[in-house]
Amino acid sequence: MIEDARQADTGLGPDEFHLVSARPLTDPIPAKILVVDDDPRNLIAVEEVLRSPGVEIVTADSGESALRHVLQSDFAAILLDVQMPRMDGYEVASLIRNRPRSSRVPILFLTAFNKDDMHVFKGYSAGAVDYVFKPIEPLILKSKVDIFVDLYRKTEEIRRQAEQERHLLMDNLRVRSEKLKAEQALRRREEHQAIVLQSLPIALYTASVQDDHRQLHFTNESIERITGFRPGAFLERSDFWSSRINDEDRGRVLSELKRLEQEGAVSLEYRWLCADGVERYFLDQTVLMQDEEGRPREFFGMWFDITERKHMEQNLLHASKLEAVGRLTGGIAHDFNNMLSVVIGNLDLLKKSIQGNEKAERRVRMAMESAQHCADLTYRLLTFSRRQALQVSTIDVMSLMPSLLELMRTTLGENINASVRADEGIWPIQVDRAQFEAALLNLAVNARDAMPDGGDLTITVANQVVEEGKPLPSGDYVEIAVQDTGIGMPPEVLAKVFEPFFTTKESGKGTGLGLSMVYGFVQQCHGRVEVESAQNVGTTIRIFLPRSHEVAENTSHNHAHIAAPFGEGRTVLVVEDNPAVRQVATSTLRSLGFTVQEAESGDAAAQVLKKAEDISLVLSDVRMPGELSGVDLARLIQDEHPGIQVLLTTGYFDGGETLDDLNLLYKPYRATDLAEKIQALMKQPEIVELENVSSRPAAAVA
Repeated sequence: MIEDARQADTGLGPDEFHLVSARPLTDPIPAKILVVDDDPRNLIAVEEVLRSPGVEIVTADSGESALRHVLQSDFAAILLDVQMPRMDGYEVASLIRNRPRSSRVPILFLTAFNKDDMHVFKGYSAGAVDYVFKPIEPLILKSKVDIFVDLYRKTEEIRRQAEQERHLLMDNLRVRSEKLKAEQALRRREEHQAIVLQSLPIALYTASVQDDHRQLHFTNESIERITGFRPGAFLERSDFWSSRINDEDRGRVLSELKRLEQEGAVSLEYRWLCADGVERYFLDQTVLMQDEEGRPREFFGMWFDITERKHMEQNLLHASKLEAVGRLTGGIAHDFNNMLSVVIGNLDLLKKSIQGNEKAERRVRMAMESAQHCADLTYRLLTFSRRQALQVSTIDVMSLMPSLLELMRTTLGENINASVRADEGIWPIQVDRAQFEAALLNLAVNARDAMPDGGDLTITVANQVVEEGKPLPSGDYVEIAVQDTGIGMPPEVLAKVFEPFFTTKESGKGTGLGLSMVYGFVQQCHGRVEVESAQNVGTTIRIFLPRSHEVAENTSHNHAHIAAPFGEGRTVLVVEDNPAVRQVATSTLRSLGFTVQEAESGDAAAQVLKKAEDISLVLSDVRMPGELSGVDLARLIQDEHPGIQVLLTTGYFDGGETLDDLNLLYKPYRATDLAEKIQALMKQPEIVELENVSSRPAAAVA
């Protein structure tokens, strides 16, 4: 019956119908489908459902892996799991949508939870076109995906046809110059070309071989859309085109043009100043046209706007540098900070035994400062590479400014006039307060170094609403602008300002990591940094941080006072695989009155906890050998021993670890840092003054 119905629909006889049915179909256009799920079983199941001729299934087990695939390939559709560690489906979808090349790829969310209207609305807001709820119905999933594959193939076919037309256009342009046809045929071809060119992002021009400065006669109006100038503007002055080439590119471009008559064609890449005052990158392909006798007649060329491609190349290069520094730093940070913990911990203990010996105290103080400086270098590298965990809280920027401004004035000196300007009702932001303050202090000290004879440093805070089409995702932001009246930066310095270890200061005067740290911190907060600078005018660095809709926390400094010894009658279990670090920690805890037990791994600590009943606190390293890491041990204690407090220590944060709900102390730490943190956990009421030291290395300025 089905065959009869299909035969009736075609209007063919029985023999004709079977003949048509037997004809082989043309191979479909290859299409790729990206499936993203952290569960490998789901990946295998979806791949089995969607496998079909001409369809390649690409799988990814994390948001980061998915983004790498999106950078490398074009996809007909993306199936994205909502619930994933580190980066959920909403964030991945937003990043895909923010990239112009992938912004129109259909995204289907796969979820077994989040079925309520609020989460569905959130998914559509993030860029999804559909939802498929788990358990997945294979037929429904395949039907939906087949629609997008078919749409992709039709779109790709149109794109290929357009590409073929572009190649044909190039051939036709050359043929037109060499073999003139009849006027009627030429007019038809020009009309056809005009229709095609109106839809392409290119501008065609001709130029006389006699013009030294290349007066460009543009043959279509698209040049105004690309540059903001009408075609007539290029004819008003003989040097109009050449005068707007970037100074660094002009000599090279004019030199290559001199080879045009010998070589017959050149391909130029340069920056050109458009009507809106913005320099854009152009690919200028020029060929020399000859008359029937082989003599040079005119130049014929095309302009392509390649600004977006250039920016993507620069971003990719910067991301590659960031990844290289992150891998290098992550490889050494743990061991390096462990060694520094031993040095700093022993110096703290030594300081107590030499009180009254001024010479020895001075030497210990100098050694401590040097060790802290080494810790700071590692901390900056981790921050730049975004491998330093953020301790995020919601803060009111303006509540921090009075004390921060006072600190800046003390640091900057009397010849720098520092001030703050702000709008009313500045929105709260979610940041790591210590890194936020360190970033602003870095910018202030860099501004001071750019004003050797003094000047004005102005910090401006304002609310900004970013709309679609900007470098930032649309939304509400708080803008913090740090402006100086210093010597400014030339373009070649401005292009490298955020690169790690790049500095214009004398040897020994800076590490080149201050602005890199600022860049890494802002990127980690999902913000953006922009720099404007003009020589002998000054520099403005703008930081855009997303608005938080939560209530700001109290940011007043309430340093804990430490009772020493305050650990009498309490037992602490120290879990550390490095014997030297473990020895320093146990010595410090015993000096605070604690009874200390030791374990060299998470597995050994779990056995101790099964037998001991008097342990009040577990002090554990995060990264240890064995089955149980410090994080695993902390989760086990939360589940099986909820009355025991856990304090984790680490010198290196791996982005795969989740520490948001755990107490954390960064290595290397001072004895007072450890005492303050433990006292806060124990909620001890007694107080006695001890030296207050930040639990994280202070960020110095490159």
